[in-house]
Amino acid sequence: MNDYLKELISSGLRSHDRGNFDYREIKIKSDVIKTAEGSADVSIGDTRVLVGIKLDVDEPMPDKPDEGNLITSAELLPLASPDFEPGPPNPESIELARVVDRALRSAEAIDMKSLFIEENKVWSVFVDIYVLNYDGNLFDASLLAAMTALMKTKKPIYKDNKVIRENLNEYLKVNNIVVSTTFAKIGDILILDPTGEEESIMNARYTIANDGNNIRAIQKGLYGSFKEEEIDNMVEISFKKYNELKLLIENATK
Repeated sequence: MNDYLKELISSGLRSHDRGNFDYREIKIKSDVIKTAEGSADVSIGDTRVLVGIKLDVDEPMPDKPDEGNLITSAELLPLASPDFEPGPPNPESIELARVVDRALRSAEAIDMKSLFIEENKVWSVFVDIYVLNYDGNLFDASLLAAMTALMKTKKPIYKDNKVIRENLNEYLKVNNIVVSTTFAKIGDILILDPTGEEESIMNARYTIANDGNNIRAIQKGLYGSFKEEEIDNMVEISFKKYNELKLLIENATK
């Protein structure tokens, strides 16, 4: 199977009849968890990710007393893949959460100062990522879901030392939309949005998060290497894909 896949890719053929730098079909739904402050369900091909957002009153970080907190976690549910096992977070789930968290922070997607309540009290934003089905490219799906959910998040009200979560109409203040594009290198070939099968034979992975103007985060995976011109090519493609992905988020959050 591995040799067959490599032969297909080297001849310019991929599953879903797509080119090397085409995404599979992307579907985004928002407000799918009514008990969450914000939520989104994203599918890229057969990969499916659910994100829920909760806000709670917390203490600020000592070095940022007038800003709220962002806490991102990811869970690879056993139902998503035979390779995912129950238990404490594994390296893959930790990496997934960190990549999404770093992209959101670096892009200043959330206005953290708007989360200030009063001295020693701020809102903490919890971004919980659940992988429901795995068929490759969890980074892009998870960031799309996180960004969509944040744009539809409504802030609770803090009054008389109580958190009120009913009848809310104020949305979380979002400054910036950030998305990511993930590439795989198989032999000497670069492809965008690798499937699970393609990830199983890739030599290296490269994820670029950008906000349409600037690169906000980069994550390289595995032991393979990239040439300078390959990185330049991936960066160029990443910026070209930004408007396409941003439009999907905007349409899902109208």
